[in-house]
Amino acid sequence: QVQLVEAGGGLVQAGGSLRLSCAASGRAYSRCAVGWFRQAPGKEREFVATINWNARNTYYTDSVKGRFTISRDNAKNTVYLQMNSLKPEDTAVYYCAASLGIGTITSQSLYDYWGQGTQVTVSS
Repeated sequence: QVQLVEAGGGLVQAGGSLRLSCAASGRAYSRCAVGWFRQAPGKEREFVATINWNARNTYYTDSVKGRFTISRDNAKNTVYLQMNSLKPEDTAVYYCAASLGIGTITSQSLYDYWGQGTQVTVSS
């Protein structure tokens, strides 16, 4: 079993930065692919970024490329999402998820464990 807890959300002005963290319990986490997803009001949850278990591979949705960076510290059982140059359209609840699958995974259905989410609000 893996339990995930997100932190780091908040209110920031456009152009600002936030760093989200996803801390996990459970030894399996270090072998999991981890993804970040977000859900804006009235919209479906969408993929943001993913990292494989050893951090050698990452993948981002086009709208955040060059602005967001996903990383992980397996010694701390934590994955991070550094978000720079934030835009109002980045406003959403951000969720982290862990998958027992291999590689970088973009499909929500392939994730086995989910956190409860953290709110990110970007004001214009």
